[in-house]
Amino acid sequence: MTNQSNNDLYRNSIQYVHGLITPSSDTESMLGTRTIFHGIHSPEIFTSETISLPELGPGEILVKVRLASICMSDVHTITGHRTEPTPSVLGHEAVVEVVAHRRPESDLSEGDRLTFSVADCCNKCEFCLKGLNQKCTKLFKYGHAKLSDGSGFNGCYASYIILRRGTHVVKIPDVISDRCAAPINCSLATTMCAMEFVPKIKNGRAFVQGDGILGLYTCAALRELGYDTVYCSGMRIRRSEFIDRFGAIPLYNDEVLHEETNKIDVVVEVCGVSAVVNDGIRLLKPGGLYLFLGMVHPHSELNITGEQIIRKCLTIKGVHNYAPRHLDQAVDFLEKTIQKYPYDEVIGPAYALSDLSAAMKLSIEKVYSRVLIKPNMT
Repeated sequence: MTNQSNNDLYRNSIQYVHGLITPSSDTESMLGTRTIFHGIHSPEIFTSETISLPELGPGEILVKVRLASICMSDVHTITGHRTEPTPSVLGHEAVVEVVAHRRPESDLSEGDRLTFSVADCCNKCEFCLKGLNQKCTKLFKYGHAKLSDGSGFNGCYASYIILRRGTHVVKIPDVISDRCAAPINCSLATTMCAMEFVPKIKNGRAFVQGDGILGLYTCAALRELGYDTVYCSGMRIRRSEFIDRFGAIPLYNDEVLHEETNKIDVVVEVCGVSAVVNDGIRLLKPGGLYLFLGMVHPHSELNITGEQIIRKCLTIKGVHNYAPRHLDQAVDFLEKTIQKYPYDEVIGPAYALSDLSAAMKLSIEKVYSRVLIKPNMT
């Protein structure tokens, strides 16, 4: 069955009741394709299957995946640097389109483009009430759940996703393309979370350790906060052009690093490499802030002393994922700056879902900040 006939079949099986799109009893007639990750030691790492979609439960949203992007956390999973439950459907970054929903209180309509929170939360527990929804006691994360947990359409490397009732969604403004929208709900929203802890300092100086998409977003965000000087370092000198166009100064020279000792107000680690931490501590002024975002993997032991932190009166803050408010901020930030920074240019080519392995290989090579997957590519 073609994607077009698949979509037509489902459109014919929905009914509109008081402005609410509700699936009819024929929902199971609609088919969805998903790519299943079986683990790196499996004879077949990825397999694909097409099955009937389940009925929607209260508060759920059925969305079509317009465009997904491959996050480095997925690369870490398929290269064995981190372990996730298997079998599963990977992928948590995507821009999606509403097909049907059971949220009577919402203003969602069929065809709306959305971004969604990577974490589904209860909004009632201790952590949710503190604004740490990403640490909810009933946390569910898209692209990180076992196939048997929930609908089975829980990851972005599939033609459809069923968004759970506690998942925050935000409509995508027309000015933002699918290519630019796909990474919003991971990298950019996490950047917005980090910026909550960054003080506004007159003539502020910052250093971003990492020139991937999270680093570039952070450079732009710091500049928009009013930081006069933002340095950005990384492993690939060819990214210097993009660092500059995202408002920062490319820094690949140890001599320059030494000149900035005790002159930096904020250091943001987004590269995932623990070896850079001593440089960051040395560069910070007394009373400076160090944000850790990238070292979300077991191989992140730190070789530092308590004295280094105490004598400089430093603040070290870990930032992991984000709360619903940060997703709203991310969409707003992108809409306001879409013409100012080259968001589209750092995104690579789009692959069909059947070519996921090839797309993953290109992601591992880090030629592009993001490689795309278009599950409904015809």
